[in-house]
Amino acid sequence: MGLVCDATPQWAQLDAHFQSWGARFDLVQAFATDAQRLEKLSQQAPYVFADLSKNWLQESTEQQLSALARACGVHTVRDAMLAGAAVNTTEERAVMHWLLRTPPDAGLLQTHPVVQAWEAPVQQALQQVHSTLDAMLALAEQVRSDERITDVVNIGIGGSHLGPEVVVQALEDWVTPGKNFHFVSNVDGHELGHVLRKVKPQSTLFLIASKSFTTAETMLNAHSARTWFLANGGTETDIQRHFVALTTNTAAAAQFGVTRTLGFWDWVGGRFSLWSAIGLPIAIAIGAEQFKNLLHGAHAMDAHFFSAPDAQNLPLRLGMLDVWNRNFCGFGSRCIAPYSHGLRRLTAYLQQLEMESNGKRVTRDGKPLQVATAPVVWGEPGTNGQHAFFQMLHQGPDVIPVEFIALRDGGKYLGAHHQSLVINAIAQAQALMVGRSGEGIERDCPGNRPSTFLLLQALDPASLGALIALYEHRVFVAGAVWGINSFDQWGVELGKKLAQSLRERQQSNDWAGVDPSTRALMQRLAESPLNGN
Repeated sequence: MGLVCDATPQWAQLDAHFQSWGARFDLVQAFATDAQRLEKLSQQAPYVFADLSKNWLQESTEQQLSALARACGVHTVRDAMLAGAAVNTTEERAVMHWLLRTPPDAGLLQTHPVVQAWEAPVQQALQQVHSTLDAMLALAEQVRSDERITDVVNIGIGGSHLGPEVVVQALEDWVTPGKNFHFVSNVDGHELGHVLRKVKPQSTLFLIASKSFTTAETMLNAHSARTWFLANGGTETDIQRHFVALTTNTAAAAQFGVTRTLGFWDWVGGRFSLWSAIGLPIAIAIGAEQFKNLLHGAHAMDAHFFSAPDAQNLPLRLGMLDVWNRNFCGFGSRCIAPYSHGLRRLTAYLQQLEMESNGKRVTRDGKPLQVATAPVVWGEPGTNGQHAFFQMLHQGPDVIPVEFIALRDGGKYLGAHHQSLVINAIAQAQALMVGRSGEGIERDCPGNRPSTFLLLQALDPASLGALIALYEHRVFVAGAVWGINSFDQWGVELGKKLAQSLRERQQSNDWAGVDPSTRALMQRLAESPLNGN
């Protein structure tokens, strides 16, 4: 679907482009010499305004990056994804999470030529999506109206946990009164125990989120929750009302004792699944109408990504900026700084989305890559981060791009608190660029440190949907340039398999071929007081 990225003429041209001016590029000077810099390097996309002008790039850089994207087949892979082709090549699956937020009539994508040429499988999948969506929203409304249920406990891990958690937390001002939401993912029993101490069996609904209903961490927590439920007054019959399975393995769910199930499809990856039945806790929290608004915002960003020209295509521009920063500027990490308490778990969500998707060193064709891929994504909400790691951002030896996310409308807290919050975000972006000098070397800040500023009108369902979809497509763009499959995660599977092997060896006491360090650690575990030794 395109040449290996660093074998293209465009890659060599971009490298020469950076070498000719990048080492001496000065952001302050760039603004001083180009009165149109902000206009050229910022734009309004659906629900999100983006200012890219404080990055180490020029208008000509973006033009060359767009050419690289075309040489690497980004647009071809994008259209193949929209057509329902198996772009997840290692698992031979389509990638259609965008279909989960597409209206029955294709909505804003109606006139797209690829959509107009959809074949029967995609049309059928869209019908199934809306049949499942209707069933999910009906169940959500039923739970919302049931005053006996005061607590909802979502048990999942990875995308089955992070997606719903980040959205419910972000939209907490929209959550229905009288319902509390808890998210359990860690196999550490302290997390589940902490939640169970807060709830009562007769007023709690457990959601077991596992496509296969075999995910080790999820099922251990689910069985422990079931045991607790039965030990504290619940009955086998009660499980039918107090447990719901979000899975395609209805037989395993029935064996567990759950007959209320909602499923989804193999073309929905875990980290892209919050729009599916995995989003049931979101729908219970904010209601059917607002869940539809979440989908609408994401669909608006989908249509923008699939249709907008390169120069005004924000997911494409951000994805190519990520390639520019990683491969040409040499930045190994990116700091996410959401200036919103509601987005306090966004960084954790983005860590999985980006590093699990693009943290790979082999192309989709099985060839070793000679270039770096996903950067380390990290961060903390502002203003807390300012009093923790921003010191390093301003004065440390490493240049680390910062991504600020802020809201124009603070909702209930529009007054002095919100004004101070957003002004702090803007000031930090300015400080990273302009720096400080002349007050003693220990106080000097070099400045010229790049940042991106994303501004939402408000943290409402539609805006949040658009923001998350923006990140999904941005990650796709970078992965397509690198030529990797952004939709598998074989590295995750390795640790799971080894953990299962260690459990089996522990039972058989067979350590043949196991390295001395691993064997010694397992021996210490066997000798711990918890094992009676």
